[in-house]
Amino acid sequence: MIAFQRAGRLLRRGVTLVEVLIVVAIIALVSAGVAAAAIPYWERARYKTALTNARHLRGVVKTWLVERDSKDCPSIEQLLADQALDRDSPRQDPWGKQWHIDCSDNEVIILSDGSDRTAGTADDIRIPPT
Repeated sequence: MIAFQRAGRLLRRGVTLVEVLIVVAIIALVSAGVAAAAIPYWERARYKTALTNARHLRGVVKTWLVERDSKDCPSIEQLLADQALDRDSPRQDPWGKQWHIDCSDNEVIILSDGSDRTAGTADDIRIPPT
């Protein structure tokens, strides 16, 4: 009789597979909700990073032009080769596309195609702004 009581207590202490699956499902739902809420903040941070990087790159290009007394617009590779741009500096925008550097009319313009990676759309980044 005592053996049956002991066995009954041991069986009641365990967790069923259904209970574990319910807990996992709840954790998955909460995780998905947090991820969905964080995506807009992540995109905003990428945009701000792109603005900061573009401003920095514009300053580097302007300094390079003054130091070299050049009218030619440098490329990212040329800035790296001349050590005007640090090798740890981002060579691409946050969306993985190459920066566009335009030097015309004594103005340095840094362009990015933005998050849609298409030139001429509303999300493009231009430093200085128009």
